[in-house]
Amino acid sequence: MTDRLAPAPALIPAPVLALDGLTPVPAGKIAAIVTFLEMRARPAPLPEPSGHGLEVRRVERPDAGWYRALFRRIGEDWLWFSRLRLPDAELAAILDDPAVEVHVLMRGADEIGLLELDWRVPGEPELGFFGLVPGETGAGAGRVLMNRAIELVFARPLTRFFVHTCTHDHPAAVGFYTKAGFTAVGRAVEIADDPRLDGTIRRDAAPHIPVIG
Repeated sequence: MTDRLAPAPALIPAPVLALDGLTPVPAGKIAAIVTFLEMRARPAPLPEPSGHGLEVRRVERPDAGWYRALFRRIGEDWLWFSRLRLPDAELAAILDDPAVEVHVLMRGADEIGLLELDWRVPGEPELGFFGLVPGETGAGAGRVLMNRAIELVFARPLTRFFVHTCTHDHPAAVGFYTKAGFTAVGRAVEIADDPRLDGTIRRDAAPHIPVIG
């Protein structure tokens, strides 16, 4: 992005976070409230729809292009951009790491969900990414995918299973994670460059979050 008669960076005052009131967010930025959740004991499984015919498959050494395409299908309207901004070599290094597991939720030959489990911190697996393609939420597919995630992580020794979500994600995300057995343990404010302004994702994505800038 080019400067448009902007003052020198040294002359731009840093935003001050108001812990009791409003904090201005500069144009071109997006802000979200992040909720941190964790699970320390295996919960009862979520109820699954009968005869769902869904299967979770691990993808060994996933191709970066394939991964980006599925990541974009699932996350673009929730402003998932982190993996889209990574250089190919950095993304490939993550996906090739044996401590990072990529799983796909399948309905027949159709890929309808993504589950990524990150074991790079021993004993503390992270639910790195979890989501469904548009049109699949609310019918039980997420419960199937979450049950398999919990089965996978609790098959190994662990201290905690953790995830974070934010207010850009599906509005039911925190409630879903809580029903699955996670407990909220922290909160933070995250500010980032709006990925719709630099072409990382399409301009009309996430219409519930207006573009300013």
